[in-house]
Amino acid sequence: MLDLEERNRARKKAMRLLEHMDRTEKGLTDKLRQAEFSPEAVEDAIAYVKSYGYINDARYARTYISFRMESRSRQKILSELQLKGVDRQTALDAWNEMEELLEPDEREVLRRTIEKKYAPDTELDEGQMRRLYGYLARRAFRYEDISHTLEEMNIRVNRDME
Repeated sequence: MLDLEERNRARKKAMRLLEHMDRTEKGLTDKLRQAEFSPEAVEDAIAYVKSYGYINDARYARTYISFRMESRSRQKILSELQLKGVDRQTALDAWNEMEELLEPDEREVLRRTIEKKYAPDTELDEGQMRRLYGYLARRAFRYEDISHTLEEMNIRVNRDME
């Protein structure tokens, strides 16, 4: 049986947490659990804020994507959303919706990311090129896109540097 005082404290805590930033259902649940509310109180608080539309994973995903679309790869954003508890289909739907509105150019994002490290027409040694590929791959850019963009920017390995 859920005690009325704990239920009210959990609901108030949930509302306070949402005042400062939008959260996913998982994110809010985790925060309430950390505050050591009973599972029943957490569940009740989540249902309460959901009933007013204060948490909505699809809305969260759309907002998250719109702010990061011009600086991160699609795959990186989708994996970040999954870590935050947004299911894959919701994240994909949000991506498709925001893609129609904002029309991001992932190759341009890749180009800007590379330009932060190297100017066009740069010659690198093998190790620098490997590190650059690794850096870009960890940011979830596709190998083909990386190769094509580096070729377009004329960033290449200088075999004489070895």
